[in-house]
Amino acid sequence: MITNVRDVGVPAAKVWDVLADGWLYPVWVVGASRMRQVDAGWPEKGARLHHSVGVWPVLIDDYTEVTETVPGTLLALRARAWPFGEAAVRLVVEEAGDGSRVRIEEQIVRGPGSLIPRPLRGVLLKWRNVETLRRLALVAEGR
Repeated sequence: MITNVRDVGVPAAKVWDVLADGWLYPVWVVGASRMRQVDAGWPEKGARLHHSVGVWPVLIDDYTEVTETVPGTLLALRARAWPFGEAAVRLVVEEAGDGSRVRIEEQIVRGPGSLIPRPLRGVLLKWRNVETLRRLALVAEGR
């Protein structure tokens, strides 16, 4: 599991507001390009975001599903991007000083992406999630 952490200059509730707005997913998640639908009840367990990944004109329609949630604190997801595979993702938000701290953990769990050698996979996920957390912070701080 690859872990990244970032301090954000707003309270945890403001970060959670971004996570809880499924329509913002492609704004802060690297690789997601557009939303097609957000299930009612997002971010409750079992709710899905129906998104596309890739760059136009090569877009793949898939979905991400909530596997666990603790409102305001934890959002665990099964992110799909077939034919590349699936990843287990956990986002943890907590208060930290005058702002908050966000931790993202990600692990490829199924599909061809799991065949990438572990050291290279780690580097790629680490880089991707540095940018993902940067974008999340920009959205939360700018609202």
